[in-house]
Amino acid sequence: MSQVIENDALYTECRLLADRARSAARALSVAPGAAKDAWLHRSAEALRARSGEILEANARDRDAAPGLGLNAAAIDRLTLNPKRIEEMARAQSEVAALPDPIGEVVASSRRPNGLEVTQVRVPLGVIFMIYESRPNVTLDAAALCVKSGNAAILRGGKEAIHSNRALHRVLADELAPAGLPGDAVQLVQTTDREAVGHLLRMPDRIDLVIPRGGESLIRRVAEEAEMPVLKHYQGNCHVYVDAEVDHEMAVRVVVNAKAQRPGVCNAAETLLVHRAAAATFLPRVAEALTRLGVELRGDRASRAIVPAMVPAEPSDWDTEYLDKILAVGVVGSLDEAIAHIARHGSGHTEAILTRDLASARRFVAQVDSSAVMVNASTRFNDGGQLGLGAEIGISTDKFHARGPCGLRELTSTKWVVYGDGHVRE
Repeated sequence: MSQVIENDALYTECRLLADRARSAARALSVAPGAAKDAWLHRSAEALRARSGEILEANARDRDAAPGLGLNAAAIDRLTLNPKRIEEMARAQSEVAALPDPIGEVVASSRRPNGLEVTQVRVPLGVIFMIYESRPNVTLDAAALCVKSGNAAILRGGKEAIHSNRALHRVLADELAPAGLPGDAVQLVQTTDREAVGHLLRMPDRIDLVIPRGGESLIRRVAEEAEMPVLKHYQGNCHVYVDAEVDHEMAVRVVVNAKAQRPGVCNAAETLLVHRAAAATFLPRVAEALTRLGVELRGDRASRAIVPAMVPAEPSDWDTEYLDKILAVGVVGSLDEAIAHIARHGSGHTEAILTRDLASARRFVAQVDSSAVMVNASTRFNDGGQLGLGAEIGISTDKFHARGPCGLRELTSTKWVVYGDGHVRE
C-alpha cells in the first residue's frame, strides 16, 4: 500500500509541474522579445557570478561518477570548469542576439476575393527535455525554449543531479526580475525514473518531448510517449577519404573528427578510405590517431597496410563508440563508400575528403544524413557552429525537424486570415 501511495504522490507532483508549465507557456507565447533577451543576458551574468556554487555542485557529481559506472568519455561530458561555464554564458548571450522567431511571417498573400492571408511562427507550447550526463544541456534547452516562447520541463540524469539543480537555480532566479513567469523553466527534482513515465503520459499538458542521450533512453521515450518525440537514436558518423585527396588536410580532419571530443554524437566512428589512397594515407593517419590513444579496428585490407590494427568485428560498423575507438575500412570506389554508409549509418553526419568536385557533389546528393560535410570535420554538425546560437539536440528524424534544432525548429506555424465580412459561397 505504501508503494501505491508513493506512486500517487509522485504522479500528483508531476501533474502539478506540468500544469504550471502549461500556464507559463500561455504567458510566454505573448512575452515581449526584450523580456526574453533580458533574461538570457541576466542568466549569462549570473552564471559567471555564481560559478563557484556551480563548480562545487559539479564536483559532487564527479566524485560520485565512478560509482555509477561512468567511463572517461561520460565523465568528460559531465565535467564543468571555468572555461566551460564561460562558454555556456556566452551561448546564452548568443541566443539573445538571434532574431526572435515568434510572429515571423513565413508567407503572405492577398487572395482574389480580398482576403489577406499570412502564415506566422508560433511556439509549440510545453517542451519536455530528457537528457543524460551533460549539464550544459540544461542551459541550452532552457535558452532555446524560452527564446522561442516555450515553457521547458527539464529532466537530467541522476549522474548530474547536483550540477543541474545548481544551474536551474541560477536560471530560475532570473526569470521574475526579467518579467517572465517563474515556471517558464522547471527541473524535475527527483531521480525516480517513474516521474519520466508519468510525464510521458500527459499529452494534454506537454506538446513535445526531446530525449538526448543513449539509445536505450531514446527507445524508452519513443515507446512510452503519448506526444510527439524529436529524437536521434545514434550518431554513427563516417568520414570517407576519396582517391584524390590532400593527405595532410585529410589527416588533420580525421584526427579532429575522432579525437577532439570522442564522447559526443558528432564524433566520427568509422573511417572509410579509397583503395587508391589507402597505402600512403592509412599509415599516416594511424600514427596520428594512435599517438592520441585511439584504438583502430580495421578490416582485412586496412590491417594488411597497418598490421597493428585490431581486427574489426561485424558489429563495429554499427557501433557508436563515444570513445577513443575508430572502425577503419578500405573501399574500392565512391559508390562502395556510399553503400556502406547507407547500410550502417544512422543518418547523423557524414564527411567526404576529396579534391574531386564531381565526387563531392555525388556524395552530397546520395548520402541521406542530417548533415553532409565536404572537406570539413563531422564535429561541425552543431547548432553553435552552424549559426543557430545553440541547439537543443540533433535530430535524425525527418519530421518535423532534421539536424541541429535551434529556435525555428522549436516553433510551429498558424494561418491568420483578415477579411471584411467575407463569407464563403
